[in-house]
Amino acid sequence: MKVGVFIPIGNNGWLLSENAPQYKPSFALNKEIVLAAEHYGLDFALSMIKLRGFGGKTEFWDYNLESFTLMAGLAAVTSKIKLYGTAASLVMSPAIVARMAATIDSISNGRFGVNLVTGWQRPEYSQMGMWPGDEFFSTRYNYLTEYVQVLRDLWGTGRSDFKGEHFTMEDCQVKPVPQVPMKVICAGQSDAGMAFSAKYADYNFAFGKGVNTPKAFAPAAEKLIAATAQTGRHVTTFVLMMVIADETDEAARAKWEHYKAGADQVAIAWLGEQGAADTRSGSDTNVRQMADPTSAVNINMGTLVGSYASVARMLDEMAEVPGTEGVLLTFDDFVAGVRNFGERIQPLMRSRVGADSPVPSRAVAVASAA
Repeated sequence: MKVGVFIPIGNNGWLLSENAPQYKPSFALNKEIVLAAEHYGLDFALSMIKLRGFGGKTEFWDYNLESFTLMAGLAAVTSKIKLYGTAASLVMSPAIVARMAATIDSISNGRFGVNLVTGWQRPEYSQMGMWPGDEFFSTRYNYLTEYVQVLRDLWGTGRSDFKGEHFTMEDCQVKPVPQVPMKVICAGQSDAGMAFSAKYADYNFAFGKGVNTPKAFAPAAEKLIAATAQTGRHVTTFVLMMVIADETDEAARAKWEHYKAGADQVAIAWLGEQGAADTRSGSDTNVRQMADPTSAVNINMGTLVGSYASVARMLDEMAEVPGTEGVLLTFDDFVAGVRNFGERIQPLMRSRVGADSPVPSRAVAVASAA
């Protein structure tokens, strides 16, 4: 099973809690995390794009770096780990994204790929006067379908004459083309999103669900298998999960309860309000799950809480779900989390046997991260 890290490009990572670690995003922090991930043999790092936060006492995600420029910097200081940047397709021309991706492909020597998002939070775009109207909720995958076709043209041949409802290319040229085929990620969970991933993406991200229910995402993986049966393409599932680990199950559970006790209710209310704004797409599972108040302290992503051994066992269970290629991990404390994964969790995972990682040692220091 492949393992990636969803790096904290926004402040405080993925915990909307006054009791969680409080920090601002920076290149130095993300460099330290990604170099450690590379050192321990993790397969990839991915950064999101967020253009407006949720506020509250913690100012959650009010501070954010930009994905492509961050990944360009990380490409220059890493050598093995794959890197994925996220394109806010609604406000970034596909021709410009194609050129930026080709540039980072050159910097990374073929280690870069693109995560495409359609946009679901209206204020991110309306603050700039770039929200096309709420009808976009129901048509966004039509827009993204044209968008990715332009990207594939430009990455494949260096030119595009695509003509569609949303994009018109007139002998558009982007050279050089990437040195290896550019991988595309999407996170479709609705019927339209899953159909898009099956036809155009290389990987599809699924939200994990619940606490210590490692196989709860299985219906999404099964749905993707059914969708790819219609397209005849090989597209696999990666699962987004948070890891909260400690020496014992009890110690890890105490941390989780402490984070929930400090939940930033104002920021969580904002999340719920924005999630409810989408009344037109009908079945956007990701948005509904994020806005669910059940465990919104970490945006309702699937969460593995336990000892290092317990987390390793649950990750192995996830690898057993058909169609699953890997996981995308977040941590309550990213610096310690990546280190503990590399030294305490990964060596216990059957699904990571043979991973390109150093012999674990509690005394290891990632000197290059300084």
